[in-house]
Amino acid sequence: MEKNRLYWASRRGMLELDLVLQPFLDNHYDDLPQSDKELFWALLESEDQDMFSWFIDKVDPADPNILKIVKIIRAHTGLQPGD
Repeated sequence: MEKNRLYWASRRGMLELDLVLQPFLDNHYDDLPQSDKELFWALLESEDQDMFSWFIDKVDPADPNILKIVKIIRAHTGLQPGD
């Protein structure tokens, strides 16, 4: 997926998600292997409330593939569980 489309898809209806997704896209996305980029694309198909829970409430998603990209984003944004 082209970067411009990712920027628009990363802009969500919640400021909290924008503050997680946009910096990750700007600072770390390009360094991901293709398989993890594809997980990021899949993550963007998720509902805002689910992503809010995964990043802000630190609830783990049930899908192991989504969990992988959530953990990568948490690791690069200071959103580790227990923080």
